[in-house]
Amino acid sequence: MTTMTNASVREFKMPDVGEGLTEAEILKWYVQPGDTVTDGQVVCEVETAKAAVELPIPYDGVVRELHFPEGTTVDVGTSIIAVDVAGGAAPAPQEEAPAPAEEPAEPEEQPAARQPVLVGYGVATSSTRRRPRKTPAPDTAAQPELNGHGAPAVSQERPLAKPPVRKLAKDLGVDLATVTPTGPDGIITREDVHAAVAPPAPQETAPAAAAPVAAPAAPVSYDTARETRIPVKGVRKATAAAMVGSAFTAPHVTEFVTVDVTRTMKLVEELKQDKEFTGLRVNPLLLIAKALLVAIKRNPEINASWDEAAQEIVVKHYVNLGIAAATPRGLIVPNIKDAHAKTLPQLAESLGELVSTAREGKTSPSAMQAGTVTITNVGVFGVDTGTPILNPGESAILAVGAIKPQPWVHKGKVKPRQVTTLALSFDHRLVDGELGSKVLADVAAVLEQPKRLITWA
Repeated sequence: MTTMTNASVREFKMPDVGEGLTEAEILKWYVQPGDTVTDGQVVCEVETAKAAVELPIPYDGVVRELHFPEGTTVDVGTSIIAVDVAGGAAPAPQEEAPAPAEEPAEPEEQPAARQPVLVGYGVATSSTRRRPRKTPAPDTAAQPELNGHGAPAVSQERPLAKPPVRKLAKDLGVDLATVTPTGPDGIITREDVHAAVAPPAPQETAPAAAAPVAAPAAPVSYDTARETRIPVKGVRKATAAAMVGSAFTAPHVTEFVTVDVTRTMKLVEELKQDKEFTGLRVNPLLLIAKALLVAIKRNPEINASWDEAAQEIVVKHYVNLGIAAATPRGLIVPNIKDAHAKTLPQLAESLGELVSTAREGKTSPSAMQAGTVTITNVGVFGVDTGTPILNPGESAILAVGAIKPQPWVHKGKVKPRQVTTLALSFDHRLVDGELGSKVLADVAAVLEQPKRLITWA
């Protein structure tokens, strides 16, 4: 990468397009050197650990250089494109003035609070200087401040680590301030976290003979005609880390129920003819979502999360309903905000928008945050059921199997009926068997007799 120094050239840096993200991959450039750009014009598309996002340029000018090719992962704050504004109004980036040869040492400054970021514009430069922190006089009688693990708190700058690594450390109960980083620029890696919890190697009681120095391992090769290797990054990498963290943090319990949904399927066909649903997506998932919302209303304790730090169960008085969606970039779980407050037509509209946006790869990071409970429809793949893993931070997830004709005892006779199997996984730390069973039974009851939507909603 080269950096241009012409006074009229502006360097556009990779912004933080999601809360706390540290890097993004450049998927596609929409401009090339020599192209004219205007303020607000999208110049590239990047993929973070959460979603694909388009970046607009914040000034007018002519593209002079693209610092990275497509497919490159770039750290937040690194310049990715140079634009010559040719005397435009945008101020030139200021270089930091060199420190005087002799300057009195100042007390260590605390790291500045994270600034809100507007996508495409980076972090605003500030000339404000934090007042040196006063060091209090030692107090031998005072108790040392304790962290969440009962150890003295560490008074140093926040350790450098990417979000998946921070999540891993939290799951394993490791204080990042106590971990020795081995990554570039002092970044803590997953291996560093694992090393912090690994048992110490047993000490030898007698001197051992000097072992020969092992030769460096040869690069691993493979037959490209027989194998294809795909780098794990972006959404897939984040999903993998989240699922591992969830599976080994929350004790999962899964319950199943097989239910006759013939009446629900008939209601779906009736709603498709209803003028109130004209132009809206009406399918079984709509009524399954509504059935789950009704069950949550009747059993609100299921809509909760576990706060490990505070050792509290947090019951949510709102439902942000997540819908698992398989996309070319991997599995994502956008959610419908305040789904509990929506009418059936409004829920249908929100579901349609969610699915369309996910298929286009335009789901925003905010749409995948703050979910409370999730539905995953494995039936679209012809699968009868499954044991879904909880979305991190949530207490329950409902899997819906394929709906197909099966022999069923109906009114004392064996008849072909539309049948499906539901599976509810829940966090057994905060949801016991009784509560989980009630929720699953309520969902099944609504789908078997949809008229309960009127009496229970």
